[in-house]
Amino acid sequence: MNYPSKKTPFIRKGANQIAEIANGIIDPVLAKRAGISTALLGSWDEIAGEEFADCTRPEKITWARNDGYRDDGYTPGVLTIACEGARALFLTHAQGELIGRINSFFGFPAVRQIRIVQKPVSPQLKHPRTPRPLKGEPARKLHDMMEGIESEALRKAVERLGTAVMQQKRTR
Repeated sequence: MNYPSKKTPFIRKGANQIAEIANGIIDPVLAKRAGISTALLGSWDEIAGEEFADCTRPEKITWARNDGYRDDGYTPGVLTIACEGARALFLTHAQGELIGRINSFFGFPAVRQIRIVQKPVSPQLKHPRTPRPLKGEPARKLHDMMEGIESEALRKAVERLGTAVMQQKRTR
């Protein structure tokens, strides 16, 4: 009777996921500069919970130096969290629970304290400026192109698009 030999583990052949490649590149940089990983950033909404997910973001973990005071050589770090406005007060009251969630995420006591920094967390959306009206030959050319358009809404949309496209490029 032939017994199968030890099988090698399954190795995926072909294309890799972009997230795997990006995490492999970004994780060492984040670990060196901020002491955190993309796994923490990606799971932050679940760790912080509904109440703080939209107004907080982990910034960095500062690890204490080993000065020889502990036998195992490990001291938990301080997590710096960016928080928006008045929500920082509520976050201060929930620090103990949040530290517990973070440490359970890591699987060991990684954080002993949270430092809160008040700053905007959500990206500010910039509204693009409306382009200046065209003058001279480009304005006549655009007007001639829109001659057959009957719908007023479509005509305005095409005029905005044409104005933006036909503007002279700004020099930087």
